[in-house]
Amino acid sequence: MKVGIIGGTGDIGKGMALRLSQNHEVIIGSRKEEKATLSCDACCEFLKELNLPFDLTASTNQGVIDTCDIIIFSVPPETLQITIDSLTGLEGKLVVSLMNPMERKDYFRYAPPEEGSAAMQLQKMLPDSKVIAAFNNIPAKQWNQISEILDYSVCVCGDYEEEKQIVMELVNSISELQALNAGPLAVSATVEAITPLVINIAKFNKMRDVGVYFR
Repeated sequence: MKVGIIGGTGDIGKGMALRLSQNHEVIIGSRKEEKATLSCDACCEFLKELNLPFDLTASTNQGVIDTCDIIIFSVPPETLQITIDSLTGLEGKLVVSLMNPMERKDYFRYAPPEEGSAAMQLQKMLPDSKVIAAFNNIPAKQWNQISEILDYSVCVCGDYEEEKQIVMELVNSISELQALNAGPLAVSATVEAITPLVINIAKFNKMRDVGVYFR
């Protein structure tokens, strides 16, 4: 699969690039190509040092859309609109949302948009794209810990069954992640809300890398 990551220079984006590029052709995207190139070079050097195989290149966010089969949106929910406004050609594309809108006070609280979830908001913004929600509840730091196994359960939500199956295959190709069909895109609100819960549990119980398992 040829996978592009919009916002691929953030911590989660880079971690996903490190993991995915070992089995897929991956393109790191950014608003500025030079920023994507710096991030890509750092990832490539890291993987070389570990003697791991990879297929990883850099481009602009628009370049990602123009060349990739699967587009992952790894951007803060508050920058989603400005990101979408800067892009064209998403019609018919398989788009993956891993965004979790939250508010941080003394604790983390789920703060969905009026559409009900970030994934449903993205689908409304991109009515001609096929949006699937996945990867929502994986601890951010764990993406970059290449020496550690990822064995979390990953809920996958979407209204397009063929595209949902493709994303589930993508999930299952990463370490020991287990993709689970969680139903239609409307369920993404429940899945996104798990992330602030997990962070609160980790914070108040002084735990690290708390994840979600369905066994």
